[in-house]
Amino acid sequence: MVKGSIDSIESMGLVDGPGVRTVVFLTGCRLRCKFCHNPEMWIKRADNITPEELVEKLKRFKPYYEASNNGGVTFSGGEPLLQPTFLIEVCKLLKAANIHIALDTSGVGTGNYDELLKYIDLVILDIKHVIPSLYRDITGEEMTYFNQFVTSLNESNKPCYIRQVIVPGINDNMVYLNQLHAFLKGIKHIEKVEFLPYHKLGSEKYIALGIKNPYIAVPAMDIDKCQELYNSFMKI
Repeated sequence: MVKGSIDSIESMGLVDGPGVRTVVFLTGCRLRCKFCHNPEMWIKRADNITPEELVEKLKRFKPYYEASNNGGVTFSGGEPLLQPTFLIEVCKLLKAANIHIALDTSGVGTGNYDELLKYIDLVILDIKHVIPSLYRDITGEEMTYFNQFVTSLNESNKPCYIRQVIVPGINDNMVYLNQLHAFLKGIKHIEKVEFLPYHKLGSEKYIALGIKNPYIAVPAMDIDKCQELYNSFMKI
């Protein structure tokens, strides 16, 4: 029997894709991003739910999805791509119920993404950095795996949103924004680019887990400056 490991389910979400959404957080992630605010989801936990059980929970909110603009379900984490068999089975059931599916991903999974992407309506792709050496410094992984996912995403012709966390002293400058703009030319069907200001809300999680917080001395990103950078980016 196929089962998966989820951390939690957030109902009535409004920021993880279009319309009203239910966000499912799956456990496990290969990256160790220095600005991560969900370190409790790095390690995959024991499987705790079947595709059928999860979909029955998600279908309860279908009236809200239908009443909003393309509302539906968003899979996040952690990294959903690390549970491909489970996720594919869930997506098949959601498609049978005519529910919109978004995938919020860092693009670093186990490979062979073509089958999963058949069932995905929207990809929300998290950009960590666009320079390989700095990507490795921030995430602890090579950029090769991310690039493999981008190739599959382009071949799928699925629409995508781009998300970029803006961190003070790391990428809050026009040099990086120009590099990001050039990099994104290699990704097809981008419908939206979002800048997310780095925040400190996950700091207590590091303390509770006994994990060193590499950005403990980095201040939260000023929201107004983040918006100014976004406005500048959109003019490039």
